[in-house]
Amino acid sequence: MSGNEDKVRKIIQGKIKSYVDEIETDRMGNLICRKNGRDKDSVLILAAHMDEIGLMTREIDKYGHIFFSKVGALSKQTLLGQKVHIQGTKKEIHGVITHKKLHIGDESEGFPEEAELYVDTGISKDQLMAMGIGIGTYIVPERKTEFLGDGKIISGKALDDRLGCTILIRLAEAVKKPDTNIYYVFTAQEEIGMYGAKTSMYKIDATCALAVDVSFATDFSDSGIQLGKGPVITIKDSDLIANRSLVDSLIKLAKKRRIPYQLEVSDIGTTDALYLSITKGGLPATAVGVPIRNPHSTISIANLRDVKNCIRLLKAFSEHPPAL
Repeated sequence: MSGNEDKVRKIIQGKIKSYVDEIETDRMGNLICRKNGRDKDSVLILAAHMDEIGLMTREIDKYGHIFFSKVGALSKQTLLGQKVHIQGTKKEIHGVITHKKLHIGDESEGFPEEAELYVDTGISKDQLMAMGIGIGTYIVPERKTEFLGDGKIISGKALDDRLGCTILIRLAEAVKKPDTNIYYVFTAQEEIGMYGAKTSMYKIDATCALAVDVSFATDFSDSGIQLGKGPVITIKDSDLIANRSLVDSLIKLAKKRRIPYQLEVSDIGTTDALYLSITKGGLPATAVGVPIRNPHSTISIANLRDVKNCIRLLKAFSEHPPAL
């Protein structure tokens, strides 16, 4: 979760260390991995964020009810009845999100206010405190990763942006001798303000950058971003206008390699590409993402074919990036 990426960072480091030449964790908690290329003057950043949306304890009442604050833009509609685990300093326990009216079986219409929701663990306040659970303790939604449909559709929590992290690990494994120096940057605290991407730029002098993230599928209709139709190249989102030469290079490469792709012009959301593009005088940047359904919920849906094609596109780009 944002500000608490330690466990994920250790897993990523263990999986990528055999494929890169240098690894560093900076003071922000970003994991920065370098793969040396033939051209010392060309530097590509590929960034995916490690953190996920979730909850944090803000108050525990005398009955042991744990009231919480959201960490990131987590949709409240997905929270009610959700099973969670709570990461105490001495013990990790489970609980269920509820509210007073649901507790007593009141069938009133309408959704409760966020401030009314709390976690019921069946444990008293004193017991919770003894387990190291108090104000500031993280609360993580529990969801089992499963396959749907033909087995190529995946559902689970934190696909935003564990899919991006997985893509970078697979990419590092596949790209053996790149022309350019590649920094695989696994960023912290993207979900609350893209802070890790901003600070990581002060460690790296790059020539271009790609954020590897997710895009919001709009395939409840016949148009828009579709699952299974390829990775999404961002032209514009709510805060970023991508470097057009970089976008055109990705499109040209996708066509040449016969890799399906989609283009995104959106008024909502942004990615690490924003700060990659404007920090330290700026550089060419955009985002390449996997479309997902139910973003910013406790369970999302994606197509593994899009993941595979995203790796294909980024591999081709990483091995021989264009001059911009």
